[in-house]
Formats: sequence, C-alpha cells, structure tokens
Amino acid sequence: MATEATTTNFQNSDFRPVPQPPDFHPEVIVSPHDGLHFWQFMIAGSVAGCVEHMAMFPVDTVKTHMQALGSCPIKSVGVRHALRSILKSEGLPGLYRGIGAMGLGAGPAHAVYFSVYEVCKKYFSGENPNNSAAHAVSGVCATVASDAVFTPMDTVKQRLQLGNSAAYRGVFDCVKKVLKEEGFGAFYASYRTTVLMNAPYTAVHFTTYEALKRGLIEISPESVSDERVIVHATAGSLAGASAAVITTPLDVVKTQLQCQGVCGCDRFKSSSIGDVVKTIVRKDGYNGLMRGWIPRMLFHAPAAAICWSTYEAAKAFFQEINASSESGT
Repeated sequence: MATEATTTNFQNSDFRPVPQPPDFHPEVIVSPHDGLHFWQFMIAGSVAGCVEHMAMFPVDTVKTHMQALGSCPIKSVGVRHALRSILKSEGLPGLYRGIGAMGLGAGPAHAVYFSVYEVCKKYFSGENPNNSAAHAVSGVCATVASDAVFTPMDTVKQRLQLGNSAAYRGVFDCVKKVLKEEGFGAFYASYRTTVLMNAPYTAVHFTTYEALKRGLIEISPESVSDERVIVHATAGSLAGASAAVITTPLDVVKTQLQCQGVCGCDRFKSSSIGDVVKTIVRKDGYNGLMRGWIPRMLFHAPAAAICWSTYEAAKAFFQEINASSESGT
C-alpha cells in the first residue's frame, strides 16, 4: 500500500518531466567578426607574431642552415647533424644569431598580417563565418601586405643565421654591408618567391584553421569556453604543419635567394625561381627541394599553435575591455 501511495504521488501532473529531442545540442554561434577596432587587431597580431618567432627561433636557425647550399657550415640535410654543427662551430649563441632582426620584423609584419586578414575576412565573407573561399582570399591579401614589411628583415635574419661574427657584427652592420655591396634591391630579391610561397601557405593555413576550429567547437560546444586555448592550439598546429610541408620547395628557393653569397653559398644571375630550382636540382636532385621540411614542420606546427593561442587570447582581452567600456557608458 505504501508503494502504491508513493507511485501515485510521483504520477501527479505537476511533476511531469519536460521532454527533449533525442539529438538535442546547444546552439553553436560563431560570430562572423569580433567587433574589435583595427588597432586592436594590429596589437594582438604583433604580440602573437613576436611570441611565436622568438619561441621557435632555434628551430628556424636549423632549417635555414639545412636549406642553404654551397660551402656553408652544413652540407648534410639531417636535423641532428645540422644542430651538432651549429653548436660545435658557434655554441648555443649560434642558434640565436639574427634574433634581433626577427624581433624588428616580426612585430610590424604580424600587425599588418592579422589586421589585413580580419578586415578582408569581414569584407569577403558576407557575414558568413563558414565561407572557406573568403578565408583563403583574405589570407593571400594578408601575406602580400605583410611580406612587403617582413622580407627585408627576414633577409638580414637569415644572413646573420648563416654568417659568423666576422661576416656581420650585428643587424645594423649587416644592413649597411648589404646596401653598400648589393644595393637596396637585395633586401627584396626573394619577395616574389616569398609571396608565391606564402600565398598558398596562408590560403591552406587560414582555411584549415577556421574549419578545424569550427569542427572542434561543434564536437564539444558546451565546454568551448573552458577549452578555448586547446581548440586554438590544436587547430593552429594542424593547419601550420600541413601548410608548411606543402610549401617547403618554395621556402628552399627563398632561402637560396636571401642567402646568396653568404659564407660561400651560390650567387644567382637573376632572382628567377626557375633558375634557382634548376641549380638546386642539378646539385642536389629533386630531394634538394624538400631540404629542411622536417624542421620547417617542427617549426610551424608549434609556432602556429603559439601564435593562434596568443592572438585569440589578445582578442578576448580587447573584447572584454570593449564590453566593459560599453557597459560603463
């Protein structure tokens, strides 16, 4: 009897459970734009670029040595051998030669890179955050603009990475010698190759990143706020690694053009990509076009994870500031 009374109480109409669809999921809202000012995108991008490149600079040094041909310090293409050669000839500081040039170039270049990308993404996407073509085109526009800023300092950086202290005493000594011996055009000898390399790189990178980010958010939408850093880092690292491997041959050509004449490396009569490719294939076979792909991938995977996580964190910081200022008014 007691059991029946209890059952009767729980069958009361006031306690009916609210039915839910079997495939119910919280709605995932992806903002088509982030509502930040142009200067805020620039600062977020600048911070992200500096953190990324400074953290991964030793790996970039190894990659540069591996891609350089001629009688430069390293003739083997092995990562371990390259690292040992640098440490043996110059010690630990050798892994950081040229980091000053990187610092001078990475901040402004990434400020341009991300701000142009965000502005173009807003313009081309038509308020559709799932527009992959808009992400690709915006990435290409961003790299054309940022490479114009970064290429001169990248040239100085790579020459310092390859040369010893007798060749260049520092950033400004390198700039003076290049201007005196080769002219201003030497700083942009690789610009065309850099753009041709970075255009497909950024197209693949941004498209893959945006798609992976959406996919990861949709897998676990209820915990996206708690896992924001993991989402951006995972999407960024996978996007960076895939784009890096695809564009390695053009990166080898770019390194050759920027480092020609340094420490015995080949000089080219023109900055023609075809001529450089022919020289590489003649001296090292087609495998020469993939020299340094392992450190390049090892560089870009964690670098992209660091960059995107830092960039999105900086954006979130500015969003909070904007929200608090709007609520205050």
